[in-house]
Amino acid sequence: MAEKKLNLLADFPAVTTAEWMAKIEADLKGADFSKKLVWRTNEGFNVMPFYRTEDVAALKTTESAPGEFPYVRGIKTDNSWYVRQNIDAKDAKVANTKALDVLNKGVDSLGFKLNKAELGSAYIATLLDGIAADCVELNFTVCIRRSAELVGLLADYFKSKGYDVAKLNGSINCDPMNRMLLKGKKLDKTVVAQFAKAMVDAQKQLPAYRVLGVNSISLNNAGAYCAQELGYALAWGAQYIEMLTDAGVSADAAANAIKFNMGVGGNYFMEIAKIRAARLLWAMVVKAFNPTTESASKMHIHAETSTFNKTVYDAHVNLLRTQTEAMSATLAGVESLTVNPFDVTFKEGDDFSERIARNQQLLLREESHFDKVTDPSAGSYYIENLTASLAEQAWKRFLDIQSKGGFFAAVEAGQVQTDMEATANARLKDVSVRKEVLLGTNQFPNFNEQAAQKITDEACVCKCGCSTESGLAKLPQVRAAQEFEALRLATEKAAKRPKAFMLTIGSLAMRLARAQFSCNFLACAGYEVVDNLGFDTVEAGVAAAQKAGADIIVLCSSDDEYAEFAPAAFKAINGKQIFIVAGAPACMEDLKAQGIENFINVRSNVLETLKSFNAQLLK
Repeated sequence: MAEKKLNLLADFPAVTTAEWMAKIEADLKGADFSKKLVWRTNEGFNVMPFYRTEDVAALKTTESAPGEFPYVRGIKTDNSWYVRQNIDAKDAKVANTKALDVLNKGVDSLGFKLNKAELGSAYIATLLDGIAADCVELNFTVCIRRSAELVGLLADYFKSKGYDVAKLNGSINCDPMNRMLLKGKKLDKTVVAQFAKAMVDAQKQLPAYRVLGVNSISLNNAGAYCAQELGYALAWGAQYIEMLTDAGVSADAAANAIKFNMGVGGNYFMEIAKIRAARLLWAMVVKAFNPTTESASKMHIHAETSTFNKTVYDAHVNLLRTQTEAMSATLAGVESLTVNPFDVTFKEGDDFSERIARNQQLLLREESHFDKVTDPSAGSYYIENLTASLAEQAWKRFLDIQSKGGFFAAVEAGQVQTDMEATANARLKDVSVRKEVLLGTNQFPNFNEQAAQKITDEACVCKCGCSTESGLAKLPQVRAAQEFEALRLATEKAAKRPKAFMLTIGSLAMRLARAQFSCNFLACAGYEVVDNLGFDTVEAGVAAAQKAGADIIVLCSSDDEYAEFAPAAFKAINGKQIFIVAGAPACMEDLKAQGIENFINVRSNVLETLKSFNAQLLK
């Protein structure tokens, strides 16, 4: 029999947007389309449930090519990136040994955190011994007061080894305004400008190095939404260019001194759009300073996985988070990427966690071939619209900052810090009610995990060994999971672990569903949970719970049966245990009138509810 060939045009005729909408509205059966299917993002714009050709027709970004202005599709024509690993170089010899080891394991970019007390020619020689500086990207962070000196030390070392310094790639992350944000160090604007000017002057010794950092990763780690981080990053970079041009530096030289160190979080498609929009907007910012070369408008981006959404409990889930974050960054076309070890929230990375972090990138590059296609998201109706919408919101924020005196003024006045504190609080609230889900922490926890013994003291934020200073408000040092973790750690440290007993009765489907919900709810505080197959009477269930030594008894049944079962259980318990009804039955007010106070359901503030139970149980 002849094989029938598929004719797409004939067998699948075009469907208009109006026809799609008619079908959707019919399926909604009168429900409001905008409320049911349109997503209002935290970035300040709406996302539609579907996009079509006409939605990208007016977007200029679709006409861009990789490596061409305005660089929305990348600053180069391929998608190669550096796999970076950061190394604490407190001891130069130890750091050198580690660097040589990881270079043989796939890393081609090193980020050294230098020991300012030991900084000198001998220290640099020991640190870089055996490292081929013309084959590896080298990046350094040191105290801002010694950053310019570092340039000279590196240049002298490289020349002594016979390198052509004009061909060496790397960066020195000097960022005085980041220190103001992280450490609360109050600096005069003229002092910041002097630091920047000194770095650009020193850069002449290493012309291919970028010597000023814009560390919006600090905002990302404080909980910034994508539009926030991007808007502030643009103003941050523009402030450095303004300071430098005011000091007589050319716009080209000023722009070519800057490297952006951005965070990448778990909002997968939004993070791709953020990086694409960042390049587009930065090109516009630099163009306003009238550089003589178009290439000065290229935005060089190093990305680092965020710490805000990483957890202590069920920490291996962090591997899933960092993997999707690495995918976002590399698909979007960053120049280099650091994947933080999954255990960074509670300890320094070890050989195992650092190896996994390296391999996460190597898997994307060597096995998934992410480096073979440049900007694969280009032309996607969804991502192109996300890019345009995100760019619009970030640009509004940028213009607002500029109208109020620029980024330095915003930092000095505490505007950035206040804004970020509000955002962090909003996100913590979303976590507390499960609007923002952290798997293993506020949803589906590992019931019997213990974490207190694995936590070690965290190092200072900037890892430079300097003390916390005062004078300015600081960015919040916060993680989304921290309040739930504090709750569960308190349970671990208690003399007796509270036990929650599921009194399942009545409707089989409802009692099973509500018991599962309640077990997950209460295990978020680290309580021992005891599920059951069901009881014939309320009294039998209460007796079994009290025999088991329960501190909490949760009634799990159907809404219709609660009117009978809840008062009976409440009476049988007689105040000996905390009594909870799982759900929000229509008879809730009647039950409250009888003295029943505790109800847990999908509308509950999980964190506040568990805090109230802890207050009663952990005395």
